[in-house]
Amino acid sequence: MQLRLSANCPQNFPEDHQNSLDLDRVIVIIPVLNEETTIATVIKSLQQLDLTQIRVVDNGSIDHSVAEAKQAGAEVFIEPKPGYGRACWRGLQQLPSHIEWILFCDGDGSDDLSELPQFFTDKTTDFILGNRRATSQGRAAMTPVQNFGNGLATFLIHLGWGYRYYDLGPLRLIRRSALESIQMQDRGFGWTVEMQARAVELGLSIREIPVNYHHRQGGKSKISGTLSGSLKAGTIILTTLGKLYSKNRLENTKIEKIKVNYPILKVLSSLLLILGCFWIIPYGDFRQVGAVPQFWIGITLMSLGFILSWGIECIYGIWFWAIAILSRLLLLPMYPGDDVWRYLWEGYIQNLGFNPYLLPPNAPELIPYHTAWWSLINHLDHAAIYPPLTQLGFKILAAISPSILLFKIAFIGADLGICWLLSRRFNYTKTLLYAWNPLIIYTFAGGAHYDSWFILPLVAGCLISNYKNQSWIAVWIGISIAIKWMSLPILCLLAWLQLPRFKSAIMVLLLGTLPLILSAIPFCSTVSCPIIPTGSSFVNNGRSAEFFPFILHLFWQPKTLANSIYLMPLTLVLIGGLLYFQSQKNKLFNGWYFSSNHLFYFSEFYLISLLIVSPIIHAWYFTWLVPFAVVSRNLGTRLVSISAFIYFVLQHRKALGDLSWYLTLNERLLMWLPFILGCVWMVFKPHLFKPNPSIDSK
Repeated sequence: MQLRLSANCPQNFPEDHQNSLDLDRVIVIIPVLNEETTIATVIKSLQQLDLTQIRVVDNGSIDHSVAEAKQAGAEVFIEPKPGYGRACWRGLQQLPSHIEWILFCDGDGSDDLSELPQFFTDKTTDFILGNRRATSQGRAAMTPVQNFGNGLATFLIHLGWGYRYYDLGPLRLIRRSALESIQMQDRGFGWTVEMQARAVELGLSIREIPVNYHHRQGGKSKISGTLSGSLKAGTIILTTLGKLYSKNRLENTKIEKIKVNYPILKVLSSLLLILGCFWIIPYGDFRQVGAVPQFWIGITLMSLGFILSWGIECIYGIWFWAIAILSRLLLLPMYPGDDVWRYLWEGYIQNLGFNPYLLPPNAPELIPYHTAWWSLINHLDHAAIYPPLTQLGFKILAAISPSILLFKIAFIGADLGICWLLSRRFNYTKTLLYAWNPLIIYTFAGGAHYDSWFILPLVAGCLISNYKNQSWIAVWIGISIAIKWMSLPILCLLAWLQLPRFKSAIMVLLLGTLPLILSAIPFCSTVSCPIIPTGSSFVNNGRSAEFFPFILHLFWQPKTLANSIYLMPLTLVLIGGLLYFQSQKNKLFNGWYFSSNHLFYFSEFYLISLLIVSPIIHAWYFTWLVPFAVVSRNLGTRLVSISAFIYFVLQHRKALGDLSWYLTLNERLLMWLPFILGCVWMVFKPHLFKPNPSIDSK
């Protein structure tokens, strides 16, 4: 298929040279849905213009639309499956051989058909559209949603394809051979926008004619008449443009005949992220039956926006921050995940003088202090498992106000701090992988998980590129350890890299453990220090979405029930990683300050190994990897930022009464395989661990 640069150069479609169309060669297609009060009038108006071949396609009417259309003299087709594009497509089937032109219009009486003679006087144009926004009556009759949606869609087509439309109006005349060359694929609300974008791609000659437009003469709009209908229509139009643009880019990469207009990627990506955030706001309470499927729809929109952001080649800071901040602010009112109730509780009882490591929420001593939300706390019979610096953070926030909003703001603050650190060291475009990541946005702003507190100091430590500052690196990593235990092996790497300078290695270990020691003092006594939850059954036996332990259990069941046994394979992997990075220290980083590269790549390697081997996995744990993928561009991390949402099927089943809380094999494969395969692919990329000047030269 030949592609052309200009949308104004007609293709060599057959035509004669008369000034006007032969109306016997024109067929009218009218999709209808419950338009019994208007369809007969529309048909008669067309007949008065000498249009005798009229097809009405009924798309599931429950009124007398079919009978009215037949009585008025139209040919009636039935399309039971819903969809505007599907109805139009049904009307195109079995066209008589003499038909050269197809006219589409609506059956609700809103199109001003008196303007049609202008359409029929031009046989040299392939595609003629009625532009409702070119007349004052047309603009006034269109709803604000229609005006906004049409303006946005035509603007995006202009950005992506370089041709300026002004409307997506339903009144349109197209040459039959031109429509066949378009090869329409959409069967929904994206029908009109696909036709217009593809017409530009194929170099059709295009013309827009100003037309008047009326308010609906009967029935109720299925699109602009309701908020949900408008959202669905807008979503479909945006995703249709995204798919067409992506396909166009792929073809252009091979054919290189059309220049790509990159700004549309930024606009589409931004709109899909924001639209997805809007969508999921009401569906955060997964206890409600049906909430998770709706949540997935919004996440799908965000994921499409996230995927499109991978192709953005340059973005300004104001755009980067506008979407990063707005997407998070939108989710502030969203119902949170159930972990946050424990955060509030443990901060609350600390301010009452109780030690959360000693007393579970259902302890008799705490009965007088039960709050209105006490029953929402998860694992009521378990004492605290979060490290001491985290507990002090909960205490400070709860002292100000034990409110979800305050806790969310604290988590988002750390999250945006990570965005700032990454964007300062790298650039805004690379940092999109973190800042516009749907898993990141939901986890901290929507789900209210505190993991951003753990990630922030870890990233800060890894970004200190000057090897002489290893003391500060140790302190930052130590803060991360005191917030979440997982950073400890990274501190071990930093100490390992000091060898054979034994004193330096000891100093690194001391500085790295100092934040943990200092923050643990308020929770310890002279006889005990219960900050390590070794007695928790949840820590010892909890399972839900693990990968390696699940696979191992399929073949070696009797020995794999205790979580502690997985420390052995993880330790072996880490020792291998330490030895490998030590051997590469001089070989790969000769002449560079090696700490950032070492810590970044080792941290990513370690966290990937940890997640694969760990028996305790939640979807938000994958957020730990995302900052490091900004450097490595790890495909596995990018893919799992989307596939991790499979985890929420557990919440869906729980709402339906299934309390098993255990992913099936197929669900695990859907969640884990994109991650595993993406990581494997990265391993075979040449020189994965070569020095990165963008990290260490600054």
